[in-house]
Amino acid sequence: MIGACFLFLQQTNSTMNVHEYQAKEILSSFGVRIQRGKVAQNTKDAVTAAEALSEETGTSWFVIKAQIHAGGRGKGGGVKLAKGIDKVEEVAGSILGMDLVTPQTPPEGKRVHQVLIAEDVYYPGDSEPEEYYMSVLLNRSTGRNMIMYSTEGGVDIETVAEETPHLIFTEDVDPAVGLMPFQARRVAFNLGLSGNGFKEMVRFVTALYKAYVQSDSSLFEINPVLKTSDDKILAVDAKVSLDDNALFRHKDYQALRDLREENPVEVEAKEVGLNYVALDGNVGCMVNGAGLAMATMDLIKQAGGEPANFLDVGGTADAARVETAFRLILKDPKVKAILVNIFGGIVRCDRVAQGIVDAYKNMGDSIQVPIIVRLQGTNADIAKALIDNSGLAVHSAVLFQEAADKVQEVLR
Repeated sequence: MIGACFLFLQQTNSTMNVHEYQAKEILSSFGVRIQRGKVAQNTKDAVTAAEALSEETGTSWFVIKAQIHAGGRGKGGGVKLAKGIDKVEEVAGSILGMDLVTPQTPPEGKRVHQVLIAEDVYYPGDSEPEEYYMSVLLNRSTGRNMIMYSTEGGVDIETVAEETPHLIFTEDVDPAVGLMPFQARRVAFNLGLSGNGFKEMVRFVTALYKAYVQSDSSLFEINPVLKTSDDKILAVDAKVSLDDNALFRHKDYQALRDLREENPVEVEAKEVGLNYVALDGNVGCMVNGAGLAMATMDLIKQAGGEPANFLDVGGTADAARVETAFRLILKDPKVKAILVNIFGGIVRCDRVAQGIVDAYKNMGDSIQVPIIVRLQGTNADIAKALIDNSGLAVHSAVLFQEAADKVQEVLR
């Protein structure tokens, strides 16, 4: 049950993800050193990008990276090395158009529409290249921004946390004073750096934190951060999640949204003013309010089901809005039942009930799954009577446990 709540909190946090190449552009605009590259939509553009990149950076090898909103791209064949310009077209062609499957994509994968042609930064030199992990995010337990970092870069940080947690360090930042120079130096020290590499890391951390705050981001994840063979510190990969609530301050960032990478039902819901988050279960949820949503998901899990979504209808629940909500939920083929759980404070329960009845009649045969309705609050008794006397295949409930029992019953 706790897992359902945590998943809900993670996925309903209002963020906008961007591609790696866009994330690097944001970082670079604040002085963060990055692995340079150019984006391409087809193989011809990929060759042109490689030629331009070679002229600008001197690189003769190129890293071709699939641009999708998911991690683990290398494991799925979405990151490949082209050892020369003559190999770029072939390598880019093998990635473009593929349905890339990673641990973070749906089972069918995500279609690759563009690739990043990046410079080779693992060149030989006076010292061996070293990879680190670094992220900036909100520490919910302290209410402060936190830099999390590790000497174990280039691998899943979850694996590091599980197997060698002592290799993960954190640095909480006091919002009143921001990141202090001694904190940036401590990061570099804990990563085992010295000499010019130490100084470069201090600059990198300082610029990275400045970028995080001024871009109004909710997450930066750089994995790996690389110390090159000549002691430069740069971001080889970058994940940036922007806070949706602050996008009005960053009109240029709004243009970075790629709707092809987002759940189409979530996009449709947003367009009609509904808060919808897709999950992986079999019971659709329609609620009003985040707290009630978490309790409802716990209720579903207690009844032996799994929540298929979170959908908040807000304070308005007329027939048109309820019908739209039902249609969105039913677009998920895994849904075996729908639980409507509404607390009628601002909106009256009888109005919601009438909206459900009218929506059900309007949709006709479109609804092929049982619906359980629990309405509590203003005019709840009238609402129950409306549902019970409608003649429709809708189960009404008053108590939380009663709703759980009905969910369990219809899932058998």
